[in-house]
Amino acid sequence: MALTEYTSRNDRVAVRKAAPRFSLLNALAVWQSRRALAQLDAHALEDIGISASSAAKEAAKPIWDVPTTWRS
Repeated sequence: MALTEYTSRNDRVAVRKAAPRFSLLNALAVWQSRRALAQLDAHALEDIGISASSAAKEAAKPIWDVPTTWRS
């Protein structure tokens, strides 16, 4: 069901309950992780197997842009 196809208030409530939650603590953890990733030098990135461009892309993402599995 698309969000625009509501037929009743119960449908809206069901969609809200089905959506994964992303808490403030999760958001803070994501922000801290991405900030730490942005501060790693080329040697440290090489050690963990991430290219500088991939690290920059990940660090630039907004805090709400995370995989669904990270949401609680």
